[in-house]
Amino acid sequence: MELNCLGMRCPLPIIKLAQTLKNYPEVVLLSDDPATLPDLTAWSRMTNNTFTILEPNTYLVKGAK
Repeated sequence: MELNCLGMRCPLPIIKLAQTLKNYPEVVLLSDDPATLPDLTAWSRMTNNTFTILEPNTYLVKGAK
């Protein structure tokens, strides 16, 4: 599932990501918000989700098992 959050600002990318992960085990998040990386890092630590940076502004997020 690809979630396009380009142009959205904090906290919308993380909110939309959390909603989408309820229905999909993996999400490719597209986000150009400069706060995405630190927000995603903190959110992943709190929720036990994981993510990988695929390329600039593109993250593969996997839901906690």
